[in-house]
Formats: sequence, C-alpha cells, structure tokens
Amino acid sequence: MGAGAHLVHDEGMDRFDVLPLLVATDGAIAEFGRDGRRLRPNLVVGGVTGLEEREWQGGQLLIGDVVIGIHDLRGRCIMTTFDPDTLAHDPNVLRDIVKRFAGKLALNCDVVKGGEIQVNQEVRIVRTGQAARAWK
Repeated sequence: MGAGAHLVHDEGMDRFDVLPLLVATDGAIAEFGRDGRRLRPNLVVGGVTGLEEREWQGGQLLIGDVVIGIHDLRGRCIMTTFDPDTLAHDPNVLRDIVKRFAGKLALNCDVVKGGEIQVNQEVRIVRTGQAARAWK
C-alpha cells in the first residue's frame, strides 16, 4: 500500500464465497476432529450435540432480535486443507470431509434481520413445522 490507501465500503455481494454468513456448531467441529478455524465460520453455536446442524436447513437461528436464515450445508473446498497457523497443506483433510460428511460441513446462511449479538447469548433454532429449541 502507498500513501492515500484507505478502506472503502462495498455494497456488492460478489466478495462472498457462497452466502455472506457461515455458521458452524461446536458439535460438528468436534465431529470434524480438527481445528475449527479450517472451516472459517463467522459464527459458532455452542452446546449443540454432534451433527445436529445437518437437520437445520431451511430454518432460522434467532439470537435476540437477530434472525439468520439457514440455506443449506456448505460444500467444502481446498481451503480446509491449509493449517490456519502454518499454512501447511494436507489434502487428506478434504478427503476426510468428503468421506465422512459427504463433502459438506457447516451452514450457508444470510442475515434476515440484523442487529447486535454477543458471546454466550442464547441461540434458538426455528424449523418449519417444529417448536423452537434453544442453546446457550
């Protein structure tokens, strides 16, 4: 960078990988068995058992007044094969994701209603035709 370099606001959506928000759960990260940063989630929901997130497609996460729409499971790419600290490349990571998780892990989401959220705030899931369930 040189003199005069500065941040700018970009309204375009083309800078996002798939959708603007990636949500993972501590249960799925534990099942993954590796550093969860390899998945690059924007949010991690704690207190979730195993791979329960795989049943959330089409639902919504409610965090206070914030509403997050859950679209589908994220198909994983080569970026998961790079160690977040050393950048060492291990192609077996992606092979394992394909083998054990059909190549998909974490959730493609978008913000339906924005606002502020905080660590340890209760998260509720609302699925079509089902009662809400909560984690904290």
